[in-house]
Amino acid sequence: MAEVEPAVVVFAYHDVGYVCLEELLRRSARVVALITHEDDPKENRWFRSVAGLARQHGIPVYKPASVNNEDWLLRIRALRPDVIFSFYYRNLIPEAILKIPRLGAYNLHGSLLPKFRGRVPINWAIIHGETRTGATLHWMVAKPDAGDVVDQEAVDIGPVETAREVFDKVTAAARKVVARQWDNIKAGKAPRIPQDAAQATYFGGRKPEDGRIDWRKSAREIFNLIRAVTHPYPGAFTEADGKRLYIWWAQPREAAGAPSMARGPRLDPIGEEGSGVPGEVVSVSPLVIATGEGGLEVKRLQWADGEELDVAAGLKTGQVLGSPPNK
Repeated sequence: MAEVEPAVVVFAYHDVGYVCLEELLRRSARVVALITHEDDPKENRWFRSVAGLARQHGIPVYKPASVNNEDWLLRIRALRPDVIFSFYYRNLIPEAILKIPRLGAYNLHGSLLPKFRGRVPINWAIIHGETRTGATLHWMVAKPDAGDVVDQEAVDIGPVETAREVFDKVTAAARKVVARQWDNIKAGKAPRIPQDAAQATYFGGRKPEDGRIDWRKSAREIFNLIRAVTHPYPGAFTEADGKRLYIWWAQPREAAGAPSMARGPRLDPIGEEGSGVPGEVVSVSPLVIATGEGGLEVKRLQWADGEELDVAAGLKTGQVLGSPPNK
């Protein structure tokens, strides 16, 4: 008699959820249910639908606002899962549910744990100037992102890569980890590598308002914020004459002898136009804004009520951005 495949309940959302579910199905996993989220009409949904993928394969799809209640505890118990996976599911799964599967409950996190526990780890890694991140599959415990590591796949963060570009690399890394470990998990042989809590860092979720630029920071730090929240994310912004101005792309003006950060030809070194009070427009062609350290050349901008532009429309030399200035 053929051995019955273990029953799997998948909690998932976003592109990581899509490719990890896809990989499980490719490996003939017996997925008995998908628990996901209702799409938020206010969110820019640039990612694929994990619910659509599940329905294509005849998998029942559920979208509860929360599973942290007795009803959902009983419903998941009735599914008798041998394995639970969480792939970019946005809500905390209660410990009572994590204890149900005999082969364990596992989460796929978008960083190299124990660094960058918490929400939106890729965006935070770029904001902090990290050059490396990755995907971590780990055992789920009551504390978020704190369980033993099963496996990790690292990816590099290029010096001018955006969060979306890095997210695509982490998504591919997530697929590799699931592919590598599925046989071990279903055989009850998943590795358990304890995390070093002393090395752990934790960051919370981000709101659109967190994209406000502090011009007192260095040009490199501001550039990291811009590339961390540019399209398809809400964007980095400042104010000019009381109007919100989004900066979708920019480059730090480089000190002489510094390695180039440009996506194209190397920029001229910082000169007189790199000086000025933080937030001051020191040049409009090209558009260069003074920062706490160096100048930032703005490549793409957009007034809140206008179209995206590559020219300094509405700005003038000597104008100081920010509301209030330099706050």
